[in-house]
Amino acid sequence: MKGKVYLVGAGPGDYKLLTLKGLECIKKADVIVYDRLANKNYLKEAKENCEFIYVGKASSNHTLPQDDINRVIADKAKEGKIVTRLKGGDPYVFGRGGEEGELLKEEGIEFEVVPGITSAIGGLCYAGIPITHRDYASSFHVITGHLRDDDKENPEINWNALANTNGTLVFLMGVANLQKISSNLIKEGKSKDTPVALISWATRSNQRVITSTLENVYETAVRENVKPPTLIAVGDVVELRDKLNFFESKPLFGKNVIVTRSRTQSSSLVSKISDLGGNPIEVPTIKIEKIENNIALENEIKNIKDYTYLILTSKNAVDIFFDKLDEMDLDSRVLANLKVCAIGSATAKEIKNRGIKADVVPEKFVAELKDVLKDSDKVLIPRSKNARDFLVDKISEICEVKEVHIYETVLDDSKKDEVLDILNSGEADYITFASSSTVTNFVDIIGKENIDKLNELKVISIGPITTQTAKSLNINVYNEAEVSTIDGMIDSIMNDK
Repeated sequence: MKGKVYLVGAGPGDYKLLTLKGLECIKKADVIVYDRLANKNYLKEAKENCEFIYVGKASSNHTLPQDDINRVIADKAKEGKIVTRLKGGDPYVFGRGGEEGELLKEEGIEFEVVPGITSAIGGLCYAGIPITHRDYASSFHVITGHLRDDDKENPEINWNALANTNGTLVFLMGVANLQKISSNLIKEGKSKDTPVALISWATRSNQRVITSTLENVYETAVRENVKPPTLIAVGDVVELRDKLNFFESKPLFGKNVIVTRSRTQSSSLVSKISDLGGNPIEVPTIKIEKIENNIALENEIKNIKDYTYLILTSKNAVDIFFDKLDEMDLDSRVLANLKVCAIGSATAKEIKNRGIKADVVPEKFVAELKDVLKDSDKVLIPRSKNARDFLVDKISEICEVKEVHIYETVLDDSKKDEVLDILNSGEADYITFASSSTVTNFVDIIGKENIDKLNELKVISIGPITTQTAKSLNINVYNEAEVSTIDGMIDSIMNDK
């Protein structure tokens, strides 16, 4: 089998700034060779058994020299594998993708290049700085910040030309040479009052922007302890930052939020936090395992006409129940004689995707069900084997209820050390719990001896049952969602002043 290499630009850092084609290359790769500036969350999109090779490339501290990286890419392709070389920004903008492509061509290895959004443009954009503007700059110039260490001039950099252009100057990888850059520009005639922006970790939730002037920028950087990776933007467009800074104005900008759900369930919450400028830290506590050959569920479906209500409590329950209908060569018409109740709007949405509009969607669950159910009703609840008895017990006080276990949540303790590192770092601001099982499983993962670490965070609960579970484990709940949904939890965080 013939291998192939994709040289993929991962964009400047924001997870959603990867191209569709770049994502395709990640999903089909047998091997992903990635560097420090590529968002590591992209690796979660890779197929099972994909090989990950980290090649580092922090400033002046490379895990592998470029020649060795070239060799790794070529050798893996010669093994007949699909290799995705994932690099921050764009492969051909100081990404050394050209050198990698040349070697692949020389060795007869097929390759494609997938452009990415370069930080020189995307990073400035997220800092509120347009790289061009008809009133300020009609051109832009992207320059390497890696200058020679021997104080000799870099012959390929024409400092006089750069100093005397009215265009925007962007130096990549240049913070270590900031003093040389500013002094060279001033020496060649650039006004010492020219605005400069230093943009660290551009487009990420920990983005930091410091502004100064060309004369003072080095002292400012030292005082503010500016570190790589940092872009240096020089030009009058920097003055527009106060007007155009949209990213840092987002309500969750700079907030680190731990998300404790199974990975299949967490995508909605993770996406919402990210869209609001926050940094979602995924810590899956549970894995969902469907109960196979579920005769009990099949029997209740066969007798579905005996029931007056079907209560579905989660997306997992919806998926498994309706998949079982299909497996039995049935469809939603078998539900014609009963009413469907969805616990939570997210569950109602999943039911609607199956062609049914839920008859009852209680916001406060049991309290509202008491007003709906009669003693003559018979309720079917297909749900998790691990679910608390609270819901079934309360409904059984009103009418007959049948609970059928259709899946179970299994502890995912594969990242215990990583979770403890996150808690010990003190960087997280919030932790979210969307079910009782995520609370108990999280505690099982970290150990009861570490519960106090949770009380150093702001704990957000999705609803009263989850809150009750947390409190029973001596976890202080900072805020409970007014509406027991993902959006309700997001609102709880956003309303925290």
